[in-house]
Amino acid sequence: MADTTSSSPAAGCAEKLKIYVKTRKGFILAGEILLSFIILICYAASYSGGYTAAAICEMVFAIIFFVVFMMELDKQFAMVNWLWSDLFRAAVGAVVYFITSLVCVTSRYADGAGIAGGVFGLIATVLFAYDTYTIFLQIKSGSQHTAASTDDRV
Repeated sequence: MADTTSSSPAAGCAEKLKIYVKTRKGFILAGEILLSFIILICYAASYSGGYTAAAICEMVFAIIFFVVFMMELDKQFAMVNWLWSDLFRAAVGAVVYFITSLVCVTSRYADGAGIAGGVFGLIATVLFAYDTYTIFLQIKSGSQHTAASTDDRV
């Protein structure tokens, strides 16, 4: 018979999810995923649905980083600099949402769903910019390493 006292892998994943969402980084990434999903729905319902690609890309990238950090895969795959990759993802997300949101809000052909997507996009811009700032502070505080010696002598 199977041992019922041991935890299943699904329970371990659910437990990691609960724990990680309570952290600051997990909360920010969950907020980015949720806002991107809301923006995706708004852009898809508007007449100018071409901006849905931006929301899809940002949501997928946020989900990937959420899973990587939640499952602590960043420690297993050390060949990728996850901190700099996350900084690049968050900075690009802030810029993309800022541009698309301004276009949607200021367009004279905008409908209600497009304007709502633009407003949520401006909120997402602030969240992505805050994420970029916190990652930058983390890189700055961790970059106090001493450089390796380039001296040829042994």
